[in-house]
Order: sequence, then C-alpha cells, then structure tokens
Amino acid sequence: MDPELYLADLEAKPASLTGLAATLETGDPFAALPDDIRRVVLLGMGSSRYAAGAAALRLRAAGVDAVAEYASASVSSPASPDTLVVAISATGGSRETLDALARHRGRSFVLAMTNRAGSAITEGADLVVPMLAGEERGGVACRTFQHTLGLLLALRNRLTGAGLDVPALLRRTAEATDDLLERRERWLEAAAALLDGPDGVYTIAPAERLSSAEQSALMFREGPRRAADACETGDWSHVDVYLTKTLDYRALIFPGSRYDEQAMEWIRRRGSTVLTVGGEPPGTGGAVRYRHDDDPGVALLTETLVAELIAARWWSDHHRAVTAGAGR
Repeated sequence: MDPELYLADLEAKPASLTGLAATLETGDPFAALPDDIRRVVLLGMGSSRYAAGAAALRLRAAGVDAVAEYASASVSSPASPDTLVVAISATGGSRETLDALARHRGRSFVLAMTNRAGSAITEGADLVVPMLAGEERGGVACRTFQHTLGLLLALRNRLTGAGLDVPALLRRTAEATDDLLERRERWLEAAAALLDGPDGVYTIAPAERLSSAEQSALMFREGPRRAADACETGDWSHVDVYLTKTLDYRALIFPGSRYDEQAMEWIRRRGSTVLTVGGEPPGTGGAVRYRHDDDPGVALLTETLVAELIAARWWSDHHRAVTAGAGR
C-alpha cells in the first residue's frame, strides 16, 4: 500500500468512469442472465459488501427478493436453480467469498464481478462481469468500489426493467468527481483539519447511501490507520449519540435522510464538530459541495471521494513524518 499511488488512483477516477460509461453504451454485460430469476443473493466482504447492500436495497424497492450477505456467514440463503448469486471481489481472491461461492456453484446461477480477469472467483461462474476499474496501484479499493456501484445499478435495470440511464449517470459522476479533484485546494486542507481530532472520525449517511459512510470509515482506517466508524442517520440517535457527550466527536455527514435534523439537534446541543458533504444543514462546522450533488445517484457514486482525499492527505503526512524520522 502506498499513499502517493493511492492518490493517483483517486485522480484517475473521472477517466475510468467515462470509460465504463462508454462500455455500457456499447452493450449490456448482464444480457446473458436467465429470465427466471426469483431471488438475488449478493456476496462480498468489505467494500464489495458495502456496495452490495446499497444494490440489494434498491432491488427490494423495485419488488425483487434480494439480500446482501456477509460472504463469511456460516448460515445463508440456500442454493436453488432460480437464485442469482452475485459474487463480488475486486481481486477475485477473497477467501470468504470463494468459500461462500462453493455452496452455489452448479446449484445457482453464479455471476462473478471482479477487476482481475482469470482470478479464482471466475472459475465455474456462469457469467463474468469485469469491473473495468484498471489496476489500483495504491493497494486500496477505491475505483473498484465506485465501478461496482455503477455496474450493480445496471444489473438492477436488467432485472427490473428500470429505465435509469446508467452511462449518463456515470458521466455526471465523472463531472462531479472531477469538480472535487480540481477544487481540492479550496476545501481539502480545511476539511482535513476539521476532522482531525483525538477520538477518530464518525461517518453518518442515510440508509439508501449507507455504503458511503461505510466506505468512508474504511478509508480512514485502511490508509492513515485512524479510528473510524459508520452509522445510519436515523439509527445514530439510538446507537451513537451517546459518544457526543464524552468524546471530541468529529462527524462526516452525508445529508439526505429525513432524520438529518434529529441528529443535528443533538450534535449542536453537545457542541460536536461536523463536516457535511453535498448539503449544508444548520450548525455544521463546514460543508463540501460539488457539481450535481443534488442528484442522489451522483451522490451515491461520488461523495466518498471527500473522505478518500482526506485519508490520502493524512496518510501522506504520516508517511512523510515516519520517513523523516527514520532518516534522522
């Protein structure tokens, strides 16, 4: 893992998204799916599971029996000929996902989504869909997370007949991503300073975009190795509010929940520090806006970049400090 290469991976997001959009315009990667699918089971770990959770919720909202499961669970949905199993692994080698997949090969229709052609997850799969995110040389799943979400939205189109123009959404996301990258010198330093506290970072998002909070917290843990945890906005008042009374509570909030104000009321009362992304509820310490941030689809695919860039800044600063110390 390397902080400078990780930053380069982030900077390559707009071009990568545009490439994925162009590919989806030329054909449907899910065209070979059977028509008699009754249930959809999405399997993955880490970032893959976060994206799967967002997709499963959207499939259920469209009337599809869909669930996102920890691939590591010893008890899970049974295999059956009318079950579509979507196994997601950027590297194609996640041990837990491969183990879970073994229960379904030959008994369910297996769709493998990976960023590595010929990897173990593709063996015996009925259909393989490449993520097309390119090599992530920094060692962190960032572009693959974004591409997974985009492809799962295309899968929802295939299964439900939804008319979402996914290539157009990906192009708007590329514009939003490019906007955040181009203007980072105007917001990044202040945002990083605002969240830089002794007790970690707490990320909060509505259920429909919980993946944004989960992925953002992971980025803080994985790169700069900061304490971080994710919470759903409505649930926050039942499970995390208590921390605002005892900690130097620093929150990264992705607005859009009907319960934003409920959380903000407690945060203001306790004098906690908040950075919002894509909106500006009253009482925040700072806000990062970006192009098209009023589009929920763009928000789902874009907003984690704020946390990713802050993580890159902290990680790089720590790496330089360690290197300088070693040289003395």
